[in-house]
Formats: sequence, C-alpha cells, structure tokens
Amino acid sequence: MEAIIILIFILGYLAITLEHPLKLDKTVPALIMAALIWALLAVGFKNGWFSVIDSHESVFNFLTGGEKAEHGFENTLLHHLGKTAEILIFLIGAMTIVEIIDLHRGFEILKGAVKTKSKRKLLWIIGILAFFLSAIIDNLTATIVLVTLLRKLIHKKEDRLWYVAMVVIAANAGGAWSPIGDVTTTMLWIAKKVTAAGLIEFVVLPSILCFALPFFIASYMKPFKGTIEVDTKEDVVAEKLLSSKTMLFLGLGMIVSVPVFKTVTHLPPYVGMMLALGVVWLVSEYIHPEEDFSSERRHLYSAHKALSRIEISSILFFLGILMAVAGLESLVYGTINDTEMGTLRYLAEVLQKAIPNQDIVVIFLGILSAIIDNVPLVAASMGMYDAPIDAVLWHFIAYSAGTGGSMLIIGSAAGVAAMGMEKIDFIWYLKKITWLAFIGFIAGAGLFLFIERVLFHHV
Repeated sequence: MEAIIILIFILGYLAITLEHPLKLDKTVPALIMAALIWALLAVGFKNGWFSVIDSHESVFNFLTGGEKAEHGFENTLLHHLGKTAEILIFLIGAMTIVEIIDLHRGFEILKGAVKTKSKRKLLWIIGILAFFLSAIIDNLTATIVLVTLLRKLIHKKEDRLWYVAMVVIAANAGGAWSPIGDVTTTMLWIAKKVTAAGLIEFVVLPSILCFALPFFIASYMKPFKGTIEVDTKEDVVAEKLLSSKTMLFLGLGMIVSVPVFKTVTHLPPYVGMMLALGVVWLVSEYIHPEEDFSSERRHLYSAHKALSRIEISSILFFLGILMAVAGLESLVYGTINDTEMGTLRYLAEVLQKAIPNQDIVVIFLGILSAIIDNVPLVAASMGMYDAPIDAVLWHFIAYSAGTGGSMLIIGSAAGVAAMGMEKIDFIWYLKKITWLAFIGFIAGAGLFLFIERVLFHHV
C-alpha cells in the first residue's frame, strides 16, 4: 500500500514536470495527487495497513489506538491544511497588492529610471531592478513587470530575448535572500525554519555574486555591445494617473512592512499580509486616479478587479502539491534505530548514509530544482530534515532552490513566465544562458559555504 501512495506521488510529479508536452495545467495532477494520497491514507489507516505520524513525532495506529488514533489522524490532516493555508493566504494577499499597484499603473514609474542607449548600461539597470524588485514583490511578479518594461524599451525581439533571459537569473537571485522574494523562501519563513534577518544576513552576499558574475561576463558578450534605440518618451497614459506613484510606494512599503510586523508581534506572516492588503485596499477605495474621476470608472481601479486578475490556478497548485507532500510526510514508512519515521524523513536518513556530506546533497537539490519544480522539493526537504531555526542547512536550501532554477527556462516560476510571455525556446536558453546561470549558482554556493563553514565555523 505504501508503494501505491509513493507511485501516485511519482506519477503526479512526472505529470507536473511534463506539463508543456502533455499540454495539461500542472494544477490538475497536483490536486488529483493530493486527494488520492490522503484518500488512500485514510482507507489504509482505518484498515490498520499502516500508521500515521504527526509533526510532534507521535505515531498513531488505528488497530492499537482506536478512537484516540482517529483523532490523531484528523488533527494531523488539519495541522497540514493549516500550515498550507498560511502560505496560500499570504500569497493571495501579496498577489492582490501587486495587482492593485498594476491597475494604478504604478510600475510605469520604473520606466522613468531607464534613460540610456548603451546596451551594457541597460543590462545592468534592468538586472539591478530585477534583483531588488524581486526581493520585495517576488521573483515571478518582478519578471512579468520587467518583461513588460523591456517590450516598451527594445523593439527588436532577438535583442530583447537576451535581456529577458538575464532578468530570469537576476530575479531568481534576488528572490532567494528575501522571505517574501520567492515562494520557497516564504515557505521556509512561515514554517519557522528561517528568520527574515538570518536569511538576509547569510544569503544576500551569495545571491549578489550569483547575479553579478553572470551579468559581468554577459556585459562583454556581443549581444550587449553597442547602442540601442530606446524610447525614452514618458508614457502619456501612465502620466495621466494621479495615483501611480502613491500606490507604487504604498503597496511596496506595505509588503516590506510584513516581516517587521512579524518581528514586533511574533504573529504568523499571513496576519501582517492581511493588514497590508487591508491598508492598500482602503487607500485604493478613496484615491482619485484621474482628474475627472467618476463613480462609473471606479471599478477599473478597484481591489475587486485586482482580485479577479489573480492567478487562482497557481494558488490551487500550491494547495495540491503541499498537501501531497504532507501526505508523504505523514505516512510511516519504516524504522531506523527503533524510531518510526515518515517517508520523507526516512529518505533523508538513507540519503545521509549514501552521501555523508549534506552540502553536496543541497547543491544537488539546487541543480535538481532546474528540472523539477522547487516548491515540492523544498516542501519535501522541510519534511526530511529536523534542523533548528536559522541552521546553515535551511539557508543553503533557500539559496540553492531559489537560484538553481535559473539553469533551465522551465526551472523556475520566473523562467516559465518569461518563456510564456516572450516564447523563449528551451534549446536556445540551454545553449546561450544555462552556462552563465550555472557559473553564478556554483560561485554563490562556494561563497555561501566559505562564509558559513570557514569564516563562522557553523556546523
């Protein structure tokens, strides 16, 4: 029975990885996989085929525990749903704020920062914007914003593709050191595996190197030499909105305030995000985007419109994948040293025996995240390892899973968004960009290990 549950997970995972050839939205296999895993867990548990383990290492068996064990099973399911819901509510809040900013054309303000005809200068301006913007509004949104910006600046598609590909590297590197910059870092932060300060302190320098080194090499390559025709005229439509600047700075400011709110109140991050969304929504209700603002036009800039633009399918994908991983985590697979363990924890112990060096395992995890979605990878690693908050392991997982995805265009949410928007060819990216992303990834990983293991002697 355990084998069937693991097989369902592997098949579901395969369907997610092959979403483009199958022409099937990855949300579909994620939801089916999660429901089937928990259904089989419930049936098997009731029939006494296997036990279930909760987050406190308590093992429940229906044949020996009866009603008490049944409550244990229900509480385990509720616990995992609660932890997943924390991440989903956080993401819905962040996505809505970003959409409200976009409705008020706040991101158009960034276009004013780009006033150069030098290809090399433009590369660095766009890269720095991507790096810092992704740390604030997450790497996926930052990529979408900057690809839209590049479309307005560079009209020749062959030139633009190079810039878009470099944005993917910068956005993934920028998201890795911020608790709100990537779904995986948000997951680690909400699960109390890392603190915002710890993540920034130890991951920011490797992330900068991971972004700067490929950009430095690229700036001497042929596609980034010479000048470009840049349309530096102000966007007339954007300038007409009186609320653009206010909503941009308010929205970004409220997102950045979430880690501060968590530090002060010690409440989970989603509470801070609810407050942030409430404030931005409140201001958006009363602000006047245009001179002659009528109530008939209010719906064009309302939070209701922003909510309708959120990609709910990605929220449901996270629900499915996180609950599927939670199912594997809860299934007792075997015993090591007379201790019963869940499937993922058991896998970690086996890996530890096969590859004694944990750092090599995490680097391998980073390379793997270019092929396999990094959300389930990180979710699985959280179930596999039992390290204290802000341990070297969690910081390194945040770095590797966040930046490793840049090596393939399908390896990260930012890459997939860029691929969809600009129709980037998988093979073109593999030939031209993968080696640059790999150099950045390995250099950053080396710097991380030097800081943690050599300078600070952290174990």
